[in-house]
Amino acid sequence: MGRKRTMALAGLLAVLSTPARAEPLDMVFAACTGRFSALMEHQWLIPTPEVDTTTRRRAAMISLLEAVMPAGRGREVLARRIEAKHAQAVLLTRATFNDDAEDAQWAATRAEAEIASCAALLTG
Repeated sequence: MGRKRTMALAGLLAVLSTPARAEPLDMVFAACTGRFSALMEHQWLIPTPEVDTTTRRRAAMISLLEAVMPAGRGREVLARRIEAKHAQAVLLTRATFNDDAEDAQWAATRAEAEIASCAALLTG
């Protein structure tokens, strides 16, 4: 086996043998709150009928976040919300105002995937 293959196999085994670390629920809900906030603001700027659904989803995510957030984690949670909101806003801007059609499509697909993963956490 060549050196590159050996290194790749060793890396793969290291990843597979490491237990998966799930992100704490408060951080998951904080990120989703930020993403929904960015989408809602984007939909205010570029009107769409989905803004009411997005607003309801954001409110539901805030309720979930408040329900699971441990005392003393406010700063970390807020930082995660802001980080995720900014990242989602960047994707939405790239998707909407981009001269590169391929990059715009990539950004739109990525933004939709992020929102879909958050929407999957909600019922109804």
